[in-house]
This record gives sequence, C-alpha cells and structure tokens, in this order.
Amino acid sequence: MRTVTTTPFGARPVTACLMENQARGRALAQISSVDKYQVLNAVGLIARDLGLSDRNIAVLQVLLSFHPDRDLKDGAAMVVFASNASLSERAHGMPESTLRRHLSSLVNAGLILRHDSPNGKRYARRGAGGQITRAFGFDLTPLLTRAPEILERANIEIARREQIKAMREEVSLMLRDASKLIEYALHSGLETNLDEVDDRTKLARQVLRRKLSYHQLREMRDQMATLINDIHARLGTQITTDPQVENTVDIQVKTETKTAELSGNPAQNERHYQKSDKDIPDKKAPDLGMVLTSCPDVTAYFDRPVRDWSDYLYAICSVAPMVGIDAQNWAKACQTMGPENAAATVAVLVQRISEIANPGAYFRTLAQKAGEGDFSPLPLLTALARKAA
Repeated sequence: MRTVTTTPFGARPVTACLMENQARGRALAQISSVDKYQVLNAVGLIARDLGLSDRNIAVLQVLLSFHPDRDLKDGAAMVVFASNASLSERAHGMPESTLRRHLSSLVNAGLILRHDSPNGKRYARRGAGGQITRAFGFDLTPLLTRAPEILERANIEIARREQIKAMREEVSLMLRDASKLIEYALHSGLETNLDEVDDRTKLARQVLRRKLSYHQLREMRDQMATLINDIHARLGTQITTDPQVENTVDIQVKTETKTAELSGNPAQNERHYQKSDKDIPDKKAPDLGMVLTSCPDVTAYFDRPVRDWSDYLYAICSVAPMVGIDAQNWAKACQTMGPENAAATVAVLVQRISEIANPGAYFRTLAQKAGEGDFSPLPLLTALARKAA
C-alpha cells in the first residue's frame, strides 16, 4: 500500500488550514468528471471571495495546461509535476520567486494540494509499460471534489453581476430623464429654480462613474426617483408661500406648457420668446453672514479677518486661481453675475470641492448660465446652510 503524503517538505509547517484543505481535497467526489476550463472560469468569477488575484488564476491556468486531459476525472492521475522552470516558461517568463508565491496562494485557498517528494523535487515514477505509478507535485483533485460548490457560487456571482448591471442601467435611464427634463425647463423659459436639482443630477452622474454595489445602486435609484418627482412637481406648479398668488402662478405655468405642446415648430417658439425682467441676472448681493455660515471652509485660505464684502472680495481673488479659475473667467463672472455673487459661487465650490471633478470648468458653466439668467448662488447657499444646520 502506497503512503499518501500529507505533510510539506522542508521548513513549511503543518497548519490547521493545511489539514482542512487536505481533508476537503480528498473528500469523495460528488461528480465523476468536470471540464477543467469550466472550473477555471468559475474560479475566476469568485476569485475575490477565495482571496485570489488575477495572477493567481493565471498560474492555475498554467497548472491545468500541464494536465493532459480536458476533463478532470475521478480516479485518474491529477498530479502536475512540472518544474518551476517549465511553469515559469509557460507563464510568459514569470520569475520563480513570484511563481512560488502564487502557488502558495492556490494551496492556501484549497484549490490544489502539495504532494512533496522526500527531497522536495517534483517528478513521476513510471511502470514497465510507461504508465505513471506515482507522482510528486501539485494535485488538482480539489478542483474536482469542490467543483459543485465552485460552480454554484459562480452562478450566484453571475446572477449578482446581472442584478447590478440591470440596476445600473435603470439608474442611468433615470439620470437621463432628470437631465433632459432640466434641459427642457431651461430652454422653455420656465422659472422653476432648478439649480439645486441640476447640481444633484451632476453629482449623481459623478457617483455613477464609480464601481458601486447593488445596495448602493438601489439607494441611488430611490434618490433619483425622488429627484425626478421633485423636477416634475416644479415643472407642473410653482409652490409659493403666498396663497393669494398660488393659483395665478399655477395657471401661468400650465398656459406656457400648453402653448409649447400645441406648436409644431420649436424654432418659432424660440423666436417669439423674449426675456422678461425676471430673466435678467439677479446681481443683488447675498447676505455675507449667510455666505460665511454656509461656506466656512474657504476662510481657511484668508490671510486677514473679514469685516465686510470688500474684505471678502479681496480674499476670494487669491482663492479663485487655486480652484482653476483664471483672471479672465473671474472678471467675466463678476460682470455677468456681480462680484458678490461670483465670490459666493467660489466659496460654494470650495465647500463642495470633494464632489466636483473640475471646479474651474464648473464655475465657467455657472457664470454662463448666470449671464443667461439661469443661475444664482442663493439656492446652493441655502442647501449648504440647511446641511450645516
């Protein structure tokens, strides 16, 4: 009766993890055979759960390439006894030190077993007919015995990825709806004060670029649903605190919407539209105390105390270049929206710097919208004040 090796060669000790992997690898196989590349692909899908990297999987693929058969079969020899030099060559010249580290990771993950010879070398003994009677190397048997578990976990991972893909698709569609509705409101001339929801939409677009979990995407979907409902509500009616003008405003918005729907020529509507007094950029300075309270982070860059707007403007002029606003765009913004509004906008950008990918470009966009009568920093200040409170 031949002895089956269970202990490692050299200084490597016997550990509880090693004993557990030996037991799992030698368990009775629930299936008689499995396609080795089907198992490899499944392992790749759950590699992170197994604590493996892409390079670990690449080394496992090299080991499988030395197994002569396509299938791993119960009762067949499944020990790969290729030398490190042969494995390294087939792994596109991977250094042997790196190769040994990846092989150890596969052993620790319980996907392969070591059958060490008395001298630690890998080799095979053959009988008179040339058949292999004993081999020392890496045993692929765990891939067969654990195949049902690996394949099941891979199917769960595939379903999870499809779920995430579908949820991301839904959020993307909702984000498109929000952007298009805001664009419609701006081009229709509706006074809906959508700057805040526009910022929320842009922030959502930035967040969606990241790799999000299903639960994060589901939470984002709920937020987008609330955002779209908010946009629809603002497009349908403008809620005011004065009950005497509420009905008048409601009728005015509905009339404008109806007119836009009846016309068959959008260009004609655009020619007939003229800016009213409400569309002229509001250059009235916001309350300095509100700016200081809503945007406290920017004051860390000031070199003197702020007593009035003159002090604040002097300080902001040195902060603007730090966030990518050059002198030309700063001067243009001061002209279109007023210097106090421009300074307040810079303070908002600094306060939200972690949420904005390109503050300089964003500032130019806001300045342009201000020139068209579509932007005021007041809603952003109000939102930050609520957040601070």
